[in-house]
Amino acid sequence: MAEKTNANIGFEKEIWDAACVLWGHIPAAEYRKVIVGLIFLRYISAAFDKRYNELVAEGDGFEDDMDAYTMENVFYVPEEARWSTIASAAHTPEIGLVIDKAMKAIEADNKSLKDVLPKNYASPDLDKRVLGDVVDIFTNSIDMSSTDVDEDLLGRTYEYCIAQFAEKEGAGGGEFYTPSSVVKTLVEILKPFENCRVYDPACGSGGMFVQSAKFIQAHNGKRGAISVYGQEANADTWKMAKMNMAIRGIDADFGPYHADTFTNDLHSTLKADFILANPPFNYHPWNQEKLVDDVRWKYGLPPAGNANYAWIQHMIHHLAPNGKIGLVLANGALSTQTSGEGEIRKKIIEDDLVEGIVAMPTQLFYSVTIPVTLWFISKNKKQKGKTLFIDARKMGHMVDRKHRDFDDADIKRLADTFEAFQNGTLEEEKGFCAVSTIQDIMKQDYILTPGRYVGIEDQEDDGEPFEQKMGRLTSELSDMFAKSHELEEEIRRKLGAIGYEI
Repeated sequence: MAEKTNANIGFEKEIWDAACVLWGHIPAAEYRKVIVGLIFLRYISAAFDKRYNELVAEGDGFEDDMDAYTMENVFYVPEEARWSTIASAAHTPEIGLVIDKAMKAIEADNKSLKDVLPKNYASPDLDKRVLGDVVDIFTNSIDMSSTDVDEDLLGRTYEYCIAQFAEKEGAGGGEFYTPSSVVKTLVEILKPFENCRVYDPACGSGGMFVQSAKFIQAHNGKRGAISVYGQEANADTWKMAKMNMAIRGIDADFGPYHADTFTNDLHSTLKADFILANPPFNYHPWNQEKLVDDVRWKYGLPPAGNANYAWIQHMIHHLAPNGKIGLVLANGALSTQTSGEGEIRKKIIEDDLVEGIVAMPTQLFYSVTIPVTLWFISKNKKQKGKTLFIDARKMGHMVDRKHRDFDDADIKRLADTFEAFQNGTLEEEKGFCAVSTIQDIMKQDYILTPGRYVGIEDQEDDGEPFEQKMGRLTSELSDMFAKSHELEEEIRRKLGAIGYEI
């Protein structure tokens, strides 16, 4: 996999900044659709042009044969949808109509995209002069003519813009985006392999699949060497995921339409090798009353007021005999005893399914600031009867005042810790990682909070004797109390001087 260079990061930001020209010229609810649609259109046209030039150079006359494109996982783009057609109309009053026509033509020739692409560019709410300026920037800034790095560039730009939308939209952004460092952590620990089935029952914009494909490609496999299955309840997000997979050249089965995973399981017979998911935190109501006798609740009926254990059991139900799960959950699922959740968790633990729990720091997500946990569940654990606990709450770095992120070194440390545990070579580190047996967990009332198992890291000895340190700290505390009383008296005097009684 090509490394992301500073120049590429600049390019992605440049496209985002260009797209922001439209901000204020279109209703906020439509803005994301407009931008991701343009990125998608620019990408598939560029990929088509590259393949077209290859076919012309071969000289066999197949440049107008649709099969010559689809066999290479390239979308066939009819002439009225090619970027050259759009670019030539950038500064005409008809530019919106031209783009809408292009979207319809692509859907007509590529049935997997039927009713997926945005077709709102002719809207009177969208300033056509500004739209033409953005088309110019997309035309002049992007050269997709040669290398694999270029081919990957718009895919990364799509991801970058989705992340920016998540930040801008706040709580709503959590519906479609999981921070890439969280996804990378799940993937690096699970290590999906070629010819495997990867499933996400709450797939958002499809980031789990992108990182899984990247992992396989980086380890000398082919990006398309996985079978992808997903489901998404939100119509706009489902469309965004379809476009994301198309840009990445990943053949994905997201079902024929968007649908609720609990009440309409579109992959009911699927048994997946890897399940990666960031389901909605503490989701409710989830139609429990309609699913009381559902086959998925092997360990007990999840409560109507919280879907966390419905998600967990849904995923376990869809695991292959050697399958693995990596999912993100709010911390409450580690210790809750509400409405039978504690009993469900006990049964899952006693079935020896919980391979690892990682406590994550706060502020990783755009949608919420609450701390979350990564759960790793495996059908056939290498270390039978044992669970790895990691406290990663102090890891990562602040990228701005609101958001924390993991870098590659952080992710590698977590993945290496898991690998050492699985190989039986892990050296426990107080305050960071510990290996516990089912019996150890039973003694903790089946609560999975990592802090209970890893303990507190040893503090560095500063050389000051305990008695001396205690005396010093006591003296400092007395001084602080005295200053507090002096300040309190001063405040009383000043308030009394202006007629207030305390």
